[in-house]
Amino acid sequence: MCNKIVHTKLIQKTKLSTKYHKHHYFSVAPMLHLTDRHCRYFHRLLTKKALLYTEMITTNAIIYGKNNYLTYNEEEHPIALQLGGNEPKILANCAKMVQKAGYDEINFNIGCPSKRAQNGQFGAYLMRESSLVADCIKSMQDVVTIPITIKTRLGVDNDDSYEFLIDFIDRIVTNSQCRLFIIHARKAWLSGLNPKQNRKIPPLNYSYVYQLKKEFPQLTIIINGGIKTINEANQHLYYLDGVMIGREAYQNPQLLINVDLKIFNKNNLIINPIIAVQKMFPYIARELKKGTYLHHITKHMLGIFQSVPGACKWRRYLSTNSYKKGADISIIKKALEFIINKIDYL
Repeated sequence: MCNKIVHTKLIQKTKLSTKYHKHHYFSVAPMLHLTDRHCRYFHRLLTKKALLYTEMITTNAIIYGKNNYLTYNEEEHPIALQLGGNEPKILANCAKMVQKAGYDEINFNIGCPSKRAQNGQFGAYLMRESSLVADCIKSMQDVVTIPITIKTRLGVDNDDSYEFLIDFIDRIVTNSQCRLFIIHARKAWLSGLNPKQNRKIPPLNYSYVYQLKKEFPQLTIIINGGIKTINEANQHLYYLDGVMIGREAYQNPQLLINVDLKIFNKNNLIINPIIAVQKMFPYIARELKKGTYLHHITKHMLGIFQSVPGACKWRRYLSTNSYKKGADISIIKKALEFIINKIDYL
């Protein structure tokens, strides 16, 4: 099995266009309200090789938002920004701003099924507007040199046939230079299901994604949806160009410690979750001085000791006390005391 995985990697490296990062081989999915800059900094400590994505940021937020939504830490590279919108000229203007900010890629969201996205006619709504999607992609490609990629679903509502998916991909490939597609292997219900339900209720259909790669061997096809372990990721990598994991990586970030070795065949200096938490201390200290609240950072670290004795007490203490006025690193150090059998990690 190991030989087969290595052989597959060598083949895939020759297939990937040079303008795409090799880090697409494994990535952490964009997750709204979750993959902010504090989360990404923590994840980057756990894996040096995986590609990290921002949460979806709309064109309106970039242009009119009170906050600077393009802010990130230099340590997060390679990092891609996921963009939501539907107006080619506005997307092009935002793309220039994203490139100037130093991001490595722009990912166009064609998968979000939320009411907000539907009302704004972006996200999964655009799966029925493939010509407009191609125009949006081309408008961005005309003004930037970083890759423009797409994250999408298998279909929407009753438009969920394989023929619908093929037609959608074909129109975009024909009318733009987009050559990398991240496919969430579920369709989206635009009515009747909320975003959380859309992540679980529509059945997974990995076979469509595999077949898509056979139909378009020249494309880079990344699979997303329902993948929970490194072993599952490696199984998909037999057939596809990359794997993206979302909720599992967020809820159980220990998974990311194994990515560099078991996916990229590279050693990782972070060998256990205790060291990962301690490595966050300098970053947290800097952020606290800037006025960042402790819980804005520690909420992303709650799952790091999943299945470890004392994990429940770690989460409870951190959740209860990180919100308090003046909360600092001493709260994290105290929470670490609840993790028993620490010698197993050192």
